[in-house]
Amino acid sequence: MSFNETDRRHQRLRRLWDRHAADYDRRMGIAERRYFRDTRAWLAGQATGDTLEVAVGTGLNLPHYPPGVRLTGVEWSPAMLEQARRRAADLGLTADLRLGDAQALAFPDASFDTVLCSFGLCAIPDGRAAIAEMARVLRPGGTLLLADHVPSTVPPVLALQVLVDAVTVPLQGEHFRRRPLRWARELGFAPVRHERFNLGIIERFAAVRDGSQGRARAVP
Repeated sequence: MSFNETDRRHQRLRRLWDRHAADYDRRMGIAERRYFRDTRAWLAGQATGDTLEVAVGTGLNLPHYPPGVRLTGVEWSPAMLEQARRRAADLGLTADLRLGDAQALAFPDASFDTVLCSFGLCAIPDGRAAIAEMARVLRPGGTLLLADHVPSTVPPVLALQVLVDAVTVPLQGEHFRRRPLRWARELGFAPVRHERFNLGIIERFAAVRDGSQGRARAVP
């Protein structure tokens, strides 16, 4: 795919997420209750220090961050970002929420103690590049917190995911069979907490670089 074709596709996907922004929270409600469990609290509750949330969306994680976290969030959909800013204001939360591309983060190396992304990698065009950027901006000993849809451990469900991907990937750039933990391991991360549930479809983990000591907050 040429640069111009890639740029046009990215612009189309951004417009798609802009259109979804107004009703995103309502549409996500069923998935949140039925499939994601307490994942947002599980992830955000482990954040410490200077924290970057990649693909902050409408800010559904914002209520779950502990006191003392200094939060920065990036989102490539202006309409979704506006929703997140409104939510932060309603919560009385001070956060630097800005437009940004997860595949090319506009921060120096080793800028953050924690980097978090929840259910966003599935819709980022180049997921590997996004995780590489998350690794780049993490400080030594920092914690990577990720959750997303992954290939099911149940063969019939996995077969269904293959069929779903055949529709959702070309139409809206949404992938259900990516492997964030594998990509993180390739970059030298090792999970310190790791869970899969709902037929193996949902995976969440906290990881640090091999040989470093993570600062993840304990989850009750």
